[in-house]
Amino acid sequence: MPTPSPAALPIRRLTPRDLTACADLSEDRGWPREEHKWQFLLTAGRGYGIDDPDGGLVSACVVTEYGPRERPELGAIGMVLVAERHARQGIGRRFMRHIVDSTGTTPLTLHATPNGRPLYEELDFKVTGRAEMLCGHFTPGGSAPSITTRAATAEDLSTIVRLDEEVFGADRTHIITRLPAFADQLRVAEEDGLIIGYTGAWPNMDTHVVGPLIARDTETAKALIASLAAHSDRPLRTDIDVRHEELLAWAKEHGLASVAFNSVMTYGISELPGDWTRRFAPLTVAAG
Repeated sequence: MPTPSPAALPIRRLTPRDLTACADLSEDRGWPREEHKWQFLLTAGRGYGIDDPDGGLVSACVVTEYGPRERPELGAIGMVLVAERHARQGIGRRFMRHIVDSTGTTPLTLHATPNGRPLYEELDFKVTGRAEMLCGHFTPGGSAPSITTRAATAEDLSTIVRLDEEVFGADRTHIITRLPAFADQLRVAEEDGLIIGYTGAWPNMDTHVVGPLIARDTETAKALIASLAAHSDRPLRTDIDVRHEELLAWAKEHGLASVAFNSVMTYGISELPGDWTRRFAPLTVAAG
């Protein structure tokens, strides 16, 4: 029998058992394997993929939904990849149309690279913001933060979940409750015994990714980043909303350098829910 065209191959749901194939696909496109992140996303979200008859995956992505399970309030699309040998054949367009259709009326968001942005615009995604990726060894200096920070405890988790929903604009309990196992560090900022921010640092190749980063204000965000850096010997990497100009300038003064810019795009809504003034960085751009 003739081998079916990749453009006609069925799209199926991925499971954690597809972890190696997803990591292989990342490597095929010149991305790091990021197995730790793939495992998290395939467990917390819904993966989609196209099997290659010759082995491996033609394409893959993950959709992470937030809010009530029966009626999600927001879906984040990430890790959209098409194997190099199948690129420029219309597979990505067909694949993304399927993903958008499968989410029904759920509003969507994603972080687009300059190369990916034209495809998403063709599918009616609109640019609603930008994020700047920073990376580097954090160098302490200047006046010490006046905000109190500490390692989070199990007793803090319910408070973190409530704060996160207030700021993010949708319930992320299934994400936040996975953070203690996923991240190497989970820290909170306090004032008068009240939690006013939290952040995590999770391992990704040779870096620690800072995220989520939720804070009452810029000074609190600075204190949280500094506290993570004090307990890490790796370079830090994070994606900061470009509207947080003061935090970006401070981070660059302390050793983090600009790596890239991504467009924050939405579908079905004109802007993301929640309070952007307290939302400084995502857990990962792949999960919104």
